[in-house]
Amino acid sequence: MADAPPVRWAAIARDTNETSIQLALNLDGGAFPPKTDLRLLSAAEGHASQASKSQTIMINTGIGFLDHMLHALAKHSGWSLALTCKGDLHIDDHHTAEDVCIALGSAFLTAMGTPKGIARFGYAYAPLDEALSRAVVDISNRPFAVVDLGLKREKIGDLSCEMIPHCLHSFATAARITMHVDVIRGDNDHHRAESAFKALAVATKMATSRVRGKEDEVPSTKGTLTT
Repeated sequence: MADAPPVRWAAIARDTNETSIQLALNLDGGAFPPKTDLRLLSAAEGHASQASKSQTIMINTGIGFLDHMLHALAKHSGWSLALTCKGDLHIDDHHTAEDVCIALGSAFLTAMGTPKGIARFGYAYAPLDEALSRAVVDISNRPFAVVDLGLKREKIGDLSCEMIPHCLHSFATAARITMHVDVIRGDNDHHRAESAFKALAVATKMATSRVRGKEDEVPSTKGTLTT
């Protein structure tokens, strides 16, 4: 009988003078790690919460539109994600949005572990009404992001539009992935941003998917993705 594949999960707490973040992530859905912060498990459900047989999602960053985007990312990536943040929103949204995405990227990197037996590359298009976005992902250990969302508003809800691409850059850098995200068309900035996060989710799910029969193979001509 073949060994079960490793569980791809991580639980982290990231506390600074600007933000206090607790996060638990399971890239394949299902349960959270045993070391999940008790503050997460006791958190009340909010508007960005959803539970099913395959996933549990609970997100509360204090910024509603950021919660909405991360909810979409988790849902369509197939993740279970619990995340809370208490940040210095009395200043502005910058530290909270940035630190949350750094923490999420760090958890993703830890959960992935040694990238063996995965597809490595993923790509997807996702529409939302008139908006259409494309995302391409490489689980490469080469952090780089090209993000072109073409947002025109100053803010969507309480999230500054300038922070939305910065969030994606922050996630890619901490996760050590290469990522290209482009909004191809769309008139409504809410639709443009949401279609981008959904495209990224589907591309990430493809890139992290396990390839049957290649469980011990590193998808690289170099033989490694860790250096």
